[in-house]
Amino acid sequence: MSPLLEVNNIETYYDLVYAIRGASFTVEQGSITAILGNNGAGKSTILKTVMGLIDDQPDKGSIVFDQQPIHHRDTHEIVRMGIAYVPEGRQVFNELTVQEHLRIGAYLRKDSAGIRADIDQVYTYFPVLRERCNQWAGTLSGGEQQMLAMGRALMLRPRLLILDEPSLGLSPILVKEIFAIIQEINQKGVTILLVEQNARMALSISNTGLILENGRFVKKGASKDLLDDTDVREFYLGIKSEISAKGFQRWKRKKAWR
Repeated sequence: MSPLLEVNNIETYYDLVYAIRGASFTVEQGSITAILGNNGAGKSTILKTVMGLIDDQPDKGSIVFDQQPIHHRDTHEIVRMGIAYVPEGRQVFNELTVQEHLRIGAYLRKDSAGIRADIDQVYTYFPVLRERCNQWAGTLSGGEQQMLAMGRALMLRPRLLILDEPSLGLSPILVKEIFAIIQEINQKGVTILLVEQNARMALSISNTGLILENGRFVKKGASKDLLDDTDVREFYLGIKSEISAKGFQRWKRKKAWR
């Protein structure tokens, strides 16, 4: 696999306070890359910087998509190059129908037959949306709105799909469903960059994991390796290592005798 997206030493700030400090990573063609971290770590800021949604940012560094620099390009140019973005919180239009949302997603396209085929493909991914095709988006459940936001992004026929917290506010059953569909979309050739707080689920479907703390990447590697990493398991998956657990029990016994 070759890099589709290359982020090189970027720095992004809000009101003179740096949110991202010297962040670098690549997203390989055909892969799923997951960025993990706690609230306030800067995960969404990285995605917004890639998409050109923060004025005059990044302050330093470069962002290259398919060998073309995109830092400081306008968002509409970045979208035209083949990057689709599903923001945190879905951001659907309450008084537009499901079908209207999907057609809005294809606003850059002129191929009517292809648009109809892709709408049908979205309904294949998300059958409930076919049932709700004439329903206003504002009346959908949170899970259905997430599906709609993803479907709308797919109508662009993106080469890179960026997802910001797709599991936010969803039930465990829906989370599993959404992540299974993310894998299916990837298997059909769409490269995916994913920001997610559900570290276990994100690492289970991704090829590469990146751990962000206070605007800096502190760990990078193959997702399967991060799943076995003691620090990641303890601080992001909530799994105490056996050694730590035994040591804690010994400490408790010693304290009880004092």
